[in-house]
Amino acid sequence: MQSCEISADSTDDPLSSGLRRKRQPRIVVIGAGLAGLSAAKALLESGFTDVTVLEATDRIGGRVQSVQLGHATFELGATWIHGSHGNPVYHLAEDNGLLEETTDSERSVGRISLYSKNGVAYHLTNSGQRIPKDVVEEFSDLYNEVYNLTQEFFQRGKPVNAESQNSVGVFTRDVVRKRVKADPDDTEAVKRLKLAMIQQYLKVESCESSSHSMDEVSLSEFGEWTEIPGAHHVIPCGFIKIVEILARSIPKSVIQLRKPVKCIHWNQSVSKEIERVADHNSDLPEENKASNVFVECEDCEFIPADHVIVTVSLGVLKKRHESLFHPRLPEEKVMAIEKLGINTTDKIFLEFEEPFWSSECNSIQFVWEDEAESESLTYPEELWYKKICSFDVLYPPERYGHVLSGWICGEEALIMEKCDDETVAETCTEMLRQFTGNPNIPKPRRILRSSWGSNPHFRGSYSYTQVGSSGADVEKLAKPLPYAESSKTPPMQVMFSGEATHRKYYSTTHGAVLSGQREAARLIEMYQDLLQ
Repeated sequence: MQSCEISADSTDDPLSSGLRRKRQPRIVVIGAGLAGLSAAKALLESGFTDVTVLEATDRIGGRVQSVQLGHATFELGATWIHGSHGNPVYHLAEDNGLLEETTDSERSVGRISLYSKNGVAYHLTNSGQRIPKDVVEEFSDLYNEVYNLTQEFFQRGKPVNAESQNSVGVFTRDVVRKRVKADPDDTEAVKRLKLAMIQQYLKVESCESSSHSMDEVSLSEFGEWTEIPGAHHVIPCGFIKIVEILARSIPKSVIQLRKPVKCIHWNQSVSKEIERVADHNSDLPEENKASNVFVECEDCEFIPADHVIVTVSLGVLKKRHESLFHPRLPEEKVMAIEKLGINTTDKIFLEFEEPFWSSECNSIQFVWEDEAESESLTYPEELWYKKICSFDVLYPPERYGHVLSGWICGEEALIMEKCDDETVAETCTEMLRQFTGNPNIPKPRRILRSSWGSNPHFRGSYSYTQVGSSGADVEKLAKPLPYAESSKTPPMQVMFSGEATHRKYYSTTHGAVLSGQREAARLIEMYQDLLQ
């Protein structure tokens, strides 16, 4: 049985207020993803010397996870740099030569999509038929027109009517359906195909939003997410290179891997266990006993701190906020955590000996004809595969081989994560055979997939504004604790960072980086006299 201990490595005498102390403040960053590394890097470069990064897993990067298979790099997590003008992730990549091998198909201008711009998307039905290209183009134009309407509710302050239930999914499905049915030029058969395509497009949208269904995404807030101008880019050598660049200037001794945190004791609310341990540690400096914050780790170590920057995912906060903070978080912050949304978007990579798809095909989009009038995008557990919206062809094949990348989101992604590789590979192969009408498609020789939902250190892929939430909730989530500042209450004891805390850029890698820099900037300003 491990004995609990309190770290005792501080120097100098502290004053009662963190704003006035002469010694270097002790800063603990929880999480070594993009937000945590960005915060630590900025703090160290500004002259802070007592910075510790605690990472629960055995690697840095968080929701960036590049996997090397043969000569190719596959992204289980973050894939795209969204926009270039003023994007800190883009500038890191460009300045370090990471985009030199990016192909035209890995550089996309305009609204990002899950699949490559090289070639043509094949929309196939469950009866094995390809939907004519002109029908797809007509429907795509209609869908994109309605998508633009969803942006106007926030951007132009348009009122949301009761029929939409303030839901992107409900609004989109209703408007598109009415327009499809009212088109006098389409036959009933074509209308039926277009109605079925609505659900397929909404599945793609759900994967992009990382929601279970677009029905859960707030219509009134949907347009606040801001797209950075410029092209979107893929990093051929792996997004993990961005992580390595951020970590390059951070001494290895600063980052502690396999160091999960059990509880953050803040506002000088030291637990009885800490007091008991302190009473039995005669060598423990008095300043440690009086610390504003103690970070209690799973291995029983208690780390004293003046400031803690929490960068864990919204999914982890939803699951653990009651036990992760002592005292408990203020009700306003708890409500923000509960209101905001996060779900799972997973990838399924299938590698084949030879391509069974044509050279012009850039993706296979699954259109279920029996979903023409469907309202829900929730399936029985045994039909989880119906949530797979598409398989993209990874391009160029000279780099990736003959690989398809599938997308699935929501509760069905969690069911997929519980299945073994053999089951998933076999299920996906049967789907491909059914939709292509080719019963001879062989099973893939290799499968690789993500599992962000069931991973206890993430519990989801990225955040979105759920129905009932707003950008104000993002601001509340990001607000440091304690709220009430006074000479007796040291400020900014617990700070919050991560993509879910950025009001305009939530769900993105640049949102994560900027949020880490934001929290570091708060402390740099607070201690500017000390750092000079």
